[in-house]
Amino acid sequence: MAPWAFISPGVVVRTGHTVLTWGITLVLFLHDTELRQWEEQGELLLPLTFLLLVLGSLLLYLAVSLMDPGYMNVQPQPQEELKEEQMAMVPQATPLRRCRYCLVLPLRARHCHECHRCVRRYDHHCPWMENCVGERNHPLFVAYLALQLVVLLWALYLAWSGLRFFQPWGLWLRSSGLLFATFLLLSLFSSVAGLLLASHLYLVASNTTTWEFISSHRIAYLRQRSSNPFDRGLIRNLAHFFCGWPSGSWETLWAEEEEDSSQAV
Repeated sequence: MAPWAFISPGVVVRTGHTVLTWGITLVLFLHDTELRQWEEQGELLLPLTFLLLVLGSLLLYLAVSLMDPGYMNVQPQPQEELKEEQMAMVPQATPLRRCRYCLVLPLRARHCHECHRCVRRYDHHCPWMENCVGERNHPLFVAYLALQLVVLLWALYLAWSGLRFFQPWGLWLRSSGLLFATFLLLSLFSSVAGLLLASHLYLVASNTTTWEFISSHRIAYLRQRSSNPFDRGLIRNLAHFFCGWPSGSWETLWAEEEEDSSQAV
């Protein structure tokens, strides 16, 4: 068997991201950008700040990519004992959801077919990180997007500062072709990061997930509801997402919302 058959996709993706990050940074230092000019003039504060931001975004990427997104811990145990224990945790008004792999699922959890695990408050599986985004790493994922966007926009400005358009075009391409390709790549990445950050901030503000937003018509606990049963208002949604306050299970919140709806009718 070939040696590369033992290398997991996650290792390939994370290595590729790391190489691409430092490769783009190196291109900005090697060309006549403001970053290089600051360095040559001995003004090291801004270059060091840029490098620290790049390093911070890379560390956040690895943290989100490698951490447990909120996997459900499924341990073999007698069926009757499992049923009684899990049923006791679910309010009677809550619709039961079952997974062929993980038995009874809590609300907002979903089985990821790429990770082969059920994830609490499942948002999506991110191929760029080769990991799910779920209950435990979603706040860090949003923080990573914000920091990454800052780095990309600054790098985009630095790349543009080093571009000098002149003729003949063949000579220009040899001297600035790599920097121009980097500029185009940074433009693409900045657009994607900006759209992702905006969409996730909207989802966080309304206390919903990407999966729930896209597939609400197919989710049992959402398809018969005219509004989001988990939305507590902007301030409380943000406080719960980033700080875990106020605490409480999604089942309890759903049951309370269902009871309020029944009383209103």
